[in-house]
Amino acid sequence: MRHRIVIVGGGSAGISVAARLRRAGEEDVALIEPAAFHYYQPLWTLVGGGIVPIETSRRREATLVPRGVRWLQDAAVEIDPDSHTVVTAGGARVGYDVLVLCPGLELAFDLVPGLADAMASPSASSNYAAELAPKTAELVRRFRGGTALFSAPGSPIKCPGAPQKAAYLACDHWRRTGVLERTHVTYATGAGGIFGVPEFAAVLSGVVERYGIETRFGHELVEVDPSAREATFEIAGPEKKVREVLSYDLLHVAPPQRAPGFVREGALSGQSPLGWVPVNRHSLVHTSYPEVFALGDVCDAPTSKTGAAIRRQAPVVVANILATLAGREATARYDGYAACPFTTARGKMVLAEFDYSMSPHPTIPFIDTQRERYDMWLLKRYGLPAFYWQLMLRGLG
Repeated sequence: MRHRIVIVGGGSAGISVAARLRRAGEEDVALIEPAAFHYYQPLWTLVGGGIVPIETSRRREATLVPRGVRWLQDAAVEIDPDSHTVVTAGGARVGYDVLVLCPGLELAFDLVPGLADAMASPSASSNYAAELAPKTAELVRRFRGGTALFSAPGSPIKCPGAPQKAAYLACDHWRRTGVLERTHVTYATGAGGIFGVPEFAAVLSGVVERYGIETRFGHELVEVDPSAREATFEIAGPEKKVREVLSYDLLHVAPPQRAPGFVREGALSGQSPLGWVPVNRHSLVHTSYPEVFALGDVCDAPTSKTGAAIRRQAPVVVANILATLAGREATARYDGYAACPFTTARGKMVLAEFDYSMSPHPTIPFIDTQRERYDMWLLKRYGLPAFYWQLMLRGLG
C-alpha cells in the first residue's frame, strides 16, 4: 500500500499532526500505531503521588484517531528511507511521499544492571511506566521512615523534571503525616544541577531546602542490588570515574531512555548511541532526508522532551509538510519552546517555560509562574488534561 503521508507513532505527536493535517485538507494520511490505549503521561506524576487513579490518564486509541486517517494497528519494524517504505511487524510494506517519525522512546531498564529486578521488588518503583506509577503511590503511603532515594539519569529523558516531582510529592505527604522528620531523602542525578534555567533552578533549590533533600549532582546510576537494597552510582572524579554505593529503604528511578530499536538500528538514526533522529532544530526536517520529519521524544532537537514541546512542534511540522508537498521551502520554525510543570507539593506548582536560549519564556499573561502557585496546581490537575484531550489531540491548540 502507499499513502501520501505516513505517520509512525500514535502518541501525542502523531495524533496532533494527523488532526492538523486533516484540518488542512490532506485526505491521504495513514497512522501506524500498535497500541490499543493512549495515555496522557504527564498525569503519572499525580498517579504516583496518590492523587489520581491511573485510569484517569487513559483513553482508547480508536477514539482519538482523526476521521479520515487510516489507522494501521501494527508496529513499524523497519524504515527504508531510500525506497520510501515502512515495514510493519505484520508484514505490510507501506510506501510514502512524506514520512512523519514520532514513535516516542523506550524505557531502557536493561542499561542499568539489576534495575529491572528492582522494579519487581517491594521497595522500588518508577512513575515512568503505567504499571508502576500506582506502585509508587502505595510505597510512599506505606513508608514509615528511613532512607528514600530518588534517581535520574544525566542523558535525555521525557519530562526531565518528573523525578524531582516524585520526590517533592512524596516529601509533602511525609511532612503531612509526620514521616519526613525520620526520613533521609536523597535526590541523585547524572545532571550537573537541579535545573538548566537559572531562574527556575533558584526556586527549586528553595523547595529542596524546605524538605531537607540531599542533592547529589553528577551521580549516574550504574547498578542496583534489590536484595541488599543498594544503588551504585558513578561520579566523574578529577582523574577518573569513581563509584559510590548508597543504601535505600525506598527507591524511585527514572530509567535511561532511548529511541525504539527499529529507529536506533535503522538508517534514520544519527550518531547518538541512544538513537535520536537528527533534525534541523528549527524546521524539524531530517538532516539527510528532506521528505522525513521527526518530532517529539525521538528527535534530537536540543530541548526538553515534553508534551508542551510537541504542542509547538506539531504546527511547524504540518506547515513544513504542506510546503514540501507543494514544492516550496520548509520555512516554518520551532523556537525550542518547552514547559515543565513542577508540582512541588499537593496544591502547589511552578510552571517552567523556556526555549532554546534556556531563558524563561512565559506564555500566561499577568501571572508570575516562577513561584509556587495554587492556580498553577489547578492547571496541572484539571486544565492541562482537558486541553490535551479536547484541543491538542484534535488539532485545535
